[in-house]
Formats: sequence, structure tokens, C-alpha cells
Amino acid sequence: MIDQFLLGAEQIFTVSTLLFMLLGSIAGIVAAAIPGFTITMAIILTLPLTFAMPPLQGIAVMLSVYVGGYTGGLISAALLGIPGTPSSVATTFDAFPMARAGQPGRALSLGVWASFFGTLISTVVLIVAAPPLALIAVKLGPWEYFSLILFALTIIASLVGASLLRGLMAGAIGLAISTVGPDPMMGRPRFDFGLDMLAPGMPFLVVLIGIFAISQLVSEVEDVRAVRSGTSLATKDIDFQTWAMMREILVRPVNLVRSSIVGVLIGALPGAGGSIANLLAYDQAKRASKTPEKFGTGISEGVVASEAGNSATAGGGLIPLIALGIPGSAVDAILMASLMVHGISVGPRLIMDNADLVYGMFIAMVVASLMMLIVCMVSLRLFLRVTEIPKWAIVPAVIVCCVVGSFALNNRVTDLYLLGFIGLAGYLLKTLDYPLAPLVLGVILGPIAETNLRRALMTDSDWTVFLTRPVSLLLLVAAVASVAWAVWRHRQSRARKSLTDPKESG
Repeated sequence: MIDQFLLGAEQIFTVSTLLFMLLGSIAGIVAAAIPGFTITMAIILTLPLTFAMPPLQGIAVMLSVYVGGYTGGLISAALLGIPGTPSSVATTFDAFPMARAGQPGRALSLGVWASFFGTLISTVVLIVAAPPLALIAVKLGPWEYFSLILFALTIIASLVGASLLRGLMAGAIGLAISTVGPDPMMGRPRFDFGLDMLAPGMPFLVVLIGIFAISQLVSEVEDVRAVRSGTSLATKDIDFQTWAMMREILVRPVNLVRSSIVGVLIGALPGAGGSIANLLAYDQAKRASKTPEKFGTGISEGVVASEAGNSATAGGGLIPLIALGIPGSAVDAILMASLMVHGISVGPRLIMDNADLVYGMFIAMVVASLMMLIVCMVSLRLFLRVTEIPKWAIVPAVIVCCVVGSFALNNRVTDLYLLGFIGLAGYLLKTLDYPLAPLVLGVILGPIAETNLRRALMTDSDWTVFLTRPVSLLLLVAAVASVAWAVWRHRQSRARKSLTDPKESG
């Protein structure tokens, strides 16, 4: 084992491999910072460049893009209020208000350190607990998966903002959007109303960019004075206090470790991914907080939880890939394809037949996280300059990036029409004080829930199976408890506000 570990380390710690990994880290950060350019797109663009490399070197470069991408989404989420990737949705909830309050440097530093520690924790779990966690994940049937997604959907109840009814309605809108287009099992068209634009469905990336990016940009240009004079983000805080931010995270390790473990567990479940982990980690931090009402106002715990959660899925997603040959996400599937191109069989024998490669991947994860940290800390001042660019310049540039990212997904002009329509709809919902996070969550989880429900009923039409399978029953009970807890907390919050504000109680 020691010999194989040293052999893997020898292949990683070469000048050429480290240089390529550094370039990959920079590429991942920059790509993810641009709204619309997802981590998957960055990995796909990297794949052809690794064919001529040795297997471990190529995988190490792609892992660098992978790790850097999970952090890059933080930049636009904090500075522009637009998640660079789907896995940065919850990051906008507190990082953007913190930047708005004149602390953009603090928001970025907290997020970068949380991503770094989240990746390290997930790598440790990957090394120590890969086999048992992978076995648990692969044994889940469609009954357990549906119950899991139903439990995840209960997060909507805790992301509703001031109005429980508006939040639930936003979640229902998201679920309705996910049903447009071909059904996931038989491919039959539905709810397209005879329109060619809706026939392929509403791509999640287009919905995400429209709901968050376009609606945010429309809100920004409403402030004519800010458009003429420059961005309204305060830039007083140009001191990042890098080490102070690290200490701030480490003196409260519970939030960091809990969020990272959530990310690892979600990442180990095939098909879940960073977008769910990001929201779920944020939700758990909010539930555990003594001051949940401060979440969404620029609180550090929210930034740490969301970034640690999504970054930890990088290590978690590799668990089923390495142990069983099952990719946990689209990015992991690309990594698996890269191994197969080099003639390496991916499956339970991967660790036994290619131990040096697996240990090299473990080392590459640690090195990639260190490179990400160094690149971000060196370049944060450049990223902070985004806040000083006048809005008349930055708004058109971001719109162009959003349009290019939406078009590049499927090369369909009709997606651009959808982008504009969804953006205006998101702006309208925002002005009516409807929370957007539940809508996005419904779009993400809707297809997964539907697919697994139909698979379960096709396997056995008896719906009581959901209650007789122990794991499924446990998850359903947890879903009911989650809703009950969220409703109780919401009523308690309204009761406290009524006591402090007599007008509201009337």
C-alpha cells in the first residue's frame, strides 16, 4: 500500500503535472465565475486536452478544474448576486447581502476558506469511508430515492421567506416547470401547448440563469443613478483579513463539519450533486442556528455552510465512482470516460488493479484544493474590482455571458426566447415578494422525484412498499417532521414579530 501511495505521489509531484493542474484550477474558477458556464461545460472542454497525457496526469488536471469550479461560482454569487453555477444558489442568500453591506472581501474570503476545508474534509471521508458509503448509496432503490427527494423537497418549507404561502406557491411553480417537455420515462411530449419552443422542455440551466441572472440585472438597472455612477456595491472593505477569516471558520467547527458531511453524503448519491448539497447544507445550518431569522441578511454561517456543502460533493461524488464504477454526477461520468479512454476498467477492482492511480487521485484532490486556495487568495483583489465597474458596462457584459451560456447548452435559439421570458417572470415574482429559491429547488428535484416514483410503481404497483421498506419509511417520517418543524418555526417567528411590532399583529 505504501509503495502504491508513493508511486501515485511521484506521478503527481512532477513539474509538468503541477503546472497543468494550476492551469486547470484557474480555468475552473474563471469558467464557474461566469454565469451560465457550468463546471460540467468546463470539464467537457478539458477532456480532449487530456487524451495525450498519462492517465493520472489527465485525471489530476480534470480534478483541478472540478475543485476550482465549485469555488468559482462563489465569485459572481457574492459580487453580483448571480450564482455562477447551480451549486452556488444558496451562496447568494448571504454572500451577496454581505457584499452589499460593504464587506465583499469578507464574503469572498469566508467562501474560499469554506470551500477549501469542505474539499479537504470530503477527501478524508473519501479515503477512509468510500466502500461502506458507496455500498449504502448503491443499495437504494427507486422507493428510497423518491422518499429522499420528497425529504429534500421539504426544504421548501424552510426557504419560504416572510410568507409561507408565497414560498409554497413558488415551489409549486418550479415543479410545474419541470413537467414541461418530454416525460423522463417514455419521452412522450406533454404541456408544450403545440409550441416548438416548449417541445424540448425547459432546460434547468436556462431556468436558473433567467430566474437569478436576468431578474437580478433588471432590478439593478432600475436604479438609474447607480447605472450612471457605477455599481451600488460598497467597496470600503478592501482588507480581506485572510487569516482572520480562517480563524473565524475554525472557531465554529460544528457548522463547517456538518455542512461538509452533508455535501459528502449528497455527493455519494448518484444524480444528487452540488446544487442539492448547497441548499441542504444551508438549510441545516439555518435550522441549527439560534438566530435563524438572520439568515439571508449577510450572516457568515450561511456563507460557510453553502460553500462547504457544495465543495464537499467533489469528494463525495468520487466515492461510488472509485468503489463501484458508478458516477455520482455528470462530471464524474466524464472522469469515468477519461479513464476508459486510457484503457482503465472502472469498477470494484479499480482500487486493486490500479492502486497507484486511485491514491494519486486522492493526492490530486488535496493538491487541487491547495492550488484553488492560493489562486483565489492571490486573485481576490482582481475579482473585487468587479464591484468598481460601472453598471452600464457590467450589465451588458453579464447579459452576453448569460446568453452565450444558455445558447451553448443545446445550440437552440428558442432557449434564448425562454431565457428572456423566464427572466421577466422571475423579475415579476421578485417584485411581488415571492422567494426564488423554492422555485429553483422544485425545478431541480421535480424530474428526479417523478422518475423514481414511476420506476417504483412500474416495479411494484403497491404503494404501501414505500412504507414497508425501512429506509424509505425513515425518510418519509423525516420529511413529515421537517415540514412540521419548519411550519412551527415560521409561526414562532411571526409570533415574535407580532410582539415587537403591534401594527403587524393588528
